Amino acid sequence: MATQLQQARDGIITQQMQAVAADEGLATEQIRDAVARGTVVIPFNVHRNFHPVGIGEGLKTKVNANIGASGLRQSTAEELEKLELSVRYGAHAVMDLSTGTDLDAIRLRLMERSSLMLGTVPIYEVAAQLGTNDVVSGDELFACIEKQARQGVDFMTVHCGVTKRTLADVDASGRLEGIVSRGGSLIADYIQRTGRENPLYERFDDLCAICAEHDVTLSLGDGLRPGATADATDRGQLSELAVLGELAHRGRELGCQVMIEGPGHVPMDQVETNVILEKRLCGGAPLYVLGPLCTDVAPGYDHITAAIGGAIAAGAGADFLCYVTPAEHLRLPTAQDVIDGVVAARIAAHVGDMVKGVKGARQWDNDMSRARRSLDWDTMYKLAMDPWKAKEMKEGSEAAGQDVCSMCGALCAVKRDRERTEHML
Repeated sequence: MATQLQQARDGIITQQMQAVAADEGLATEQIRDAVARGTVVIPFNVHRNFHPVGIGEGLKTKVNANIGASGLRQSTAEELEKLELSVRYGAHAVMDLSTGTDLDAIRLRLMERSSLMLGTVPIYEVAAQLGTNDVVSGDELFACIEKQARQGVDFMTVHCGVTKRTLADVDASGRLEGIVSRGGSLIADYIQRTGRENPLYERFDDLCAICAEHDVTLSLGDGLRPGATADATDRGQLSELAVLGELAHRGRELGCQVMIEGPGHVPMDQVETNVILEKRLCGGAPLYVLGPLCTDVAPGYDHITAAIGGAIAAGAGADFLCYVTPAEHLRLPTAQDVIDGVVAARIAAHVGDMVKGVKGARQWDNDMSRARRSLDWDTMYKLAMDPWKAKEMKEGSEAAGQDVCSMCGALCAVKRDRERTEHML
């Protein structure tokens, strides 16, 4: 079966493209043409059936929630709860980053229950099965990728840009924090200990063949991303990005949908530059960013630092925000962390959409302003990004059931101004 990209190039408008066009309020031809150019992807494995979502230029900025068990805490029930909360609070995708044991069972349960596209990082599964002193095997990695593609994974993070050359550039950069990507560190360890090239880079055409067969979207991972603001936009990061640009072009040639993962920790004044560089070097491929986090000193509040960077990145053209939870750098996220992360990322995405002029973004804010002007609390709750929290806070206050809130009470400026203007009529 042809991929979404191959069908778009043949002039075919698929059911998935029709669904994306309807959701975005755009013409189906616009979606088909963007998919054909590679500026929009629709991650949708041929073995799954769910409501498709488009990621890319001209579309609403999408949000991903990372979930998954770890080797220190494994509970399928907890991860299913996190999945349900991700759906409820408006995430557009989830990634299963599970490590530990029985990974197939967790992944299959998540796919069975998920109404969202699902992504993975296959090298995590391979690494979880290794002994302490073992090295990742290229053959085992490719076998895992093919297995997960057949299971129905919609997009995969693959660290193809960590090569002998880019690794040397990182080492020459004098980084403060070195390599912080788990996948990137595993590939770097493979190169260091075997003296061989990264198999994902060396056998990139084989990787594309697997992904094209199942229409798995390649998410070319930033294995050398900066994990400290001091390391942002350095030689190692940009060296890897240049390689990812070459591979994005090659992947599209081979019929694969491709997006690019962006940096992690970036000072606020460098965020826009990073987005522009990715779009330029990668031929407009959709950009998937982790945050970025604009400061390193807020553990416990990194959903906020990431939302600041995410809003700037989305406004500059980033297409897909990976949430960051308050637990980042500290622990496995709890259910509440998932909620906080999803909502913060959605706020950032929407702020960016207002800057980009995405259809309907400003109208949402205008509708909320009209509801506030009318003191129409039910409509305010419906329009709120987190309607449950908004209603709980208002109705749990001293002004429950009143048309004013407990902050201003009888001094409500909105109510007073409405009365003033009504007398002018």
